[in-house]
Amino acid sequence: MELPEINLKPIGTIHSKIKERIKGYTAISAATIEIQPELMEGLDNLDEFSHIIVIFYAHKSRHPAPLKVYPRHHAHTREVGVFASRSPDRPNPIAKSTVRLLKREGNILTVEGLDAIDGTPVLDIKPYIPGTDSVENAKAPPWTKH
Repeated sequence: MELPEINLKPIGTIHSKIKERIKGYTAISAATIEIQPELMEGLDNLDEFSHIIVIFYAHKSRHPAPLKVYPRHHAHTREVGVFASRSPDRPNPIAKSTVRLLKREGNILTVEGLDAIDGTPVLDIKPYIPGTDSVENAKAPPWTKH
């Protein structure tokens, strides 16, 4: 069965202090997300949430993507399949970050904790809902512990 091609249109752009791809960035200062003005109404009530989930296209990823990678922050471990990692180098370089929403001003969101490069296209934004977006008793391999 041949899968259909999917075309997505970005809803906005990330403006960040990160200007190029670097290894190991996790503690990121404030960044902004500029949503397309015609979509601004879709942001109504988003500022009632302390955190949001930002889904973006990792446009600086390697192509073709490797199928085996060393997990970020765990290079001392063995290679794992790309789908068992959070590597931005993926067959479809779609990434997500859960970030603190600091404020909304019109179509501009100011967030904290976004690990994306300046100019990254945003595909979607979802509110972080405790209980829905966290799983009790989740299992992960020991090498994922910081």
